[in-house]
Amino acid sequence: MECIEKWGMYELSFAGRSEGNPYIDYYIKAEFSGDNEKIVVDGFYDGDGIYRIRFMPSYTGEYSYRVWGNCLDDEKEGSFLVTPVKSSSNHGPVRVIYENFLAYEDDLPYNSIGTTCYAWVHQPDELCDLTLDTLSKSSFNKIRFCIFPKFYKYNEKEPVTYPYVRKRSAEGDFDFTWFNPEHFRRLDYYIVELTKLGIEADLILMHPYDRWGFSEMSKECDELYLRYVTARYAAFRNVWWSMANEYDLMSKGDDRWNEYGRLVTASDPYHHMCSIHNCLRYFDYGSEWITHCSMQRTDLYSHVELTDKYIKMYNKPVVWDEISYEGNIDSGWGNISGQELVRRFWEVSLRGGYAGHGETYVHPDDILWWSHGGVLHGDSFLRFAFLKKILCETPGGYIKCGQGIFDEVVGIPYDEENEATWSTVKYCSYEIHYYGFGRPSFRDYNFPEDEEYRIDVIDTWNMTVTDMGIHHGHTRISLPGREYMAVRLVRI
Repeated sequence: MECIEKWGMYELSFAGRSEGNPYIDYYIKAEFSGDNEKIVVDGFYDGDGIYRIRFMPSYTGEYSYRVWGNCLDDEKEGSFLVTPVKSSSNHGPVRVIYENFLAYEDDLPYNSIGTTCYAWVHQPDELCDLTLDTLSKSSFNKIRFCIFPKFYKYNEKEPVTYPYVRKRSAEGDFDFTWFNPEHFRRLDYYIVELTKLGIEADLILMHPYDRWGFSEMSKECDELYLRYVTARYAAFRNVWWSMANEYDLMSKGDDRWNEYGRLVTASDPYHHMCSIHNCLRYFDYGSEWITHCSMQRTDLYSHVELTDKYIKMYNKPVVWDEISYEGNIDSGWGNISGQELVRRFWEVSLRGGYAGHGETYVHPDDILWWSHGGVLHGDSFLRFAFLKKILCETPGGYIKCGQGIFDEVVGIPYDEENEATWSTVKYCSYEIHYYGFGRPSFRDYNFPEDEEYRIDVIDTWNMTVTDMGIHHGHTRISLPGREYMAVRLVRI
């Protein structure tokens, strides 16, 4: 019997009818049944007369399937075996737990260290392979990118493939009812490669940066596209849905976005992470189809420091997917320093949220990581592995409180007495105080006389942890008087 591991992707393919327009004239569906679940999924046409069905099992054991559709002459049946997880990178899909936190399906905490490469899959193969190599050596475990090609400054070349075929009657125009399988097979390949690396693929379904008409399709064509994409990619365990990048720069209103969000989540039997990303105005993240807040800063000076405010407001995880990029281009969103981006990551993390990176350094060939991928030139990405290590050392794996097993959280955005921004994370007897751009030369602590605490001084930029010994009672800890320091207190 054919075998597949839990949370793997099981694929079936069948030859079927191809006359007319197979993308709108025919359908294919399947029901997968095991001892613990029964799921009906939509299939899709993949060109050359072939229809495919993809399924992600969430349990072990024997499964049976039944396939039907008007593209087939008769129903198909079969069975396969789902084995326990074998690969070290397979922890299942990412889920929301305790309302505000993220974890894999196997309960391993997911400390998101994201990055943005909007158009990397639309570049030549050699550049895409270079991007994968860079990702394999990094600490990134999520990457945002577009299914549609992107047209914007520093990104004005034609993509390698297009998502639709050209109309036969009008040269230069696309037929928005006829997908280009070559484009989507290429995307299949790169999502599989990301799966091997343990990296979440945050798929941006729509965006405004377009000169081909993809952002202005009719409602019917939008819905055809969304159903096709969810049928094709929902069975990948590492897929997230981003309804749009900078949705508020497009002509669709909030009601339309809500309608599209409900369509995608209803078409996804696995309930992947799903959100929508803003430019100038935050969407109503309280909408029932939204699992988390995918946010871009809307104010020059106040953003990540409000993470805990937005968590309380929406009672959902907050993911700052865009908090400006490290770089030196002439746009304000793309020229902050590596130090500032790392500071923002630490602020977000210690306030209970998650952050995303991007890099926009001027390049002689206009190969900017934020759009094209390639290699990284900045300083911030080197520090994220250190941050992830600290996060993973947090007892329970979470940087804020949950229900039952977590203790009180104390988050203080401004300490007036010491004139330093700081955050406190408290898990019973575990705390981290981060001082950001503050530069205290010492801090005083008053511990109970009958309790001992181990104190570490963490240099978040130079990536060092200095053991300051065991203390009780009144304690003064000397600090180096420079930025980006933190203090960790652990009760013995």
